Amino acid sequence: MPSSEISVIYILAGTVLGGLISLAVQWQKHRHDIHNIREEHRTEFMAERTAHRLLGHKGYTDRTFIAVKESLGGFEDDELRKILVRAGAVRVKRSDGEERWCLIERENERIDKLSARNSKA
Repeated sequence: MPSSEISVIYILAGTVLGGLISLAVQWQKHRHDIHNIREEHRTEFMAERTAHRLLGHKGYTDRTFIAVKESLGGFEDDELRKILVRAGAVRVKRSDGEERWCLIERENERIDKLSARNSKA
């Protein structure tokens, strides 16, 4: 095999190896950046998870805003509403003006529960 072909093989091998190393470094940097962002916004992530679990409790399809606020203290009202929306909740205002929150995925369950309650009355 001529030396020019061997040189090309070594150049290609070096390029591929360099590319793999660069890819591995970038992947590790990406994971590190994601970790830092999660740590930086940990309070918000945990608040969203807590709100989702609170609204996902099988005994309650929805909760009053006051009940959620008592469980997730330390947030201003509008900030807490944003957390609830990011957690997948929707606001439901009752006819008496009470603000309640329900997970979108449980909306049908809430409606069925209300229908059953109204048909008994």
